[in-house]
Amino acid sequence: MSLEGVMRVSGSALAAHTVWLDTIASNLANSEVVSGSADDVYRSRQPIFATMMKPFGDHKGAVGVTVEGVVETGPPGRKEYAPHHALADGDGYIHHSNVNTVEEMANMIAASRAYQNSVEAMNTAKQLLVQTLSLGR
Repeated sequence: MSLEGVMRVSGSALAAHTVWLDTIASNLANSEVVSGSADDVYRSRQPIFATMMKPFGDHKGAVGVTVEGVVETGPPGRKEYAPHHALADGDGYIHHSNVNTVEEMANMIAASRAYQNSVEAMNTAKQLLVQTLSLGR
């Protein structure tokens, strides 16, 4: 793979991990949200990644990663009986977000490590190029 290919793959990974980190931040920011309806309460979101492929002769090779979209995931949030709450529905229930903060923190660690790995791949490719250029001296 050429230096350009390494940078393209790593760059697309950085963009994808940025979306992942942004999604995690949104989930954590909305983890304590309540609503008067199960349909209106914030639901955990996760990005969907896909490999970008390019044909190389008879084979296809990976040339990066792309974000196909962001989807709502997980089970419905819990409901709590709170008849005096301002957002309570007609039966006196409020509905909580389904965001699991422990799971989101674990995802944040994984996403930040993956981001760091992509940056390190780019730095290594750059160092190899610099060393190659200095061979003729």
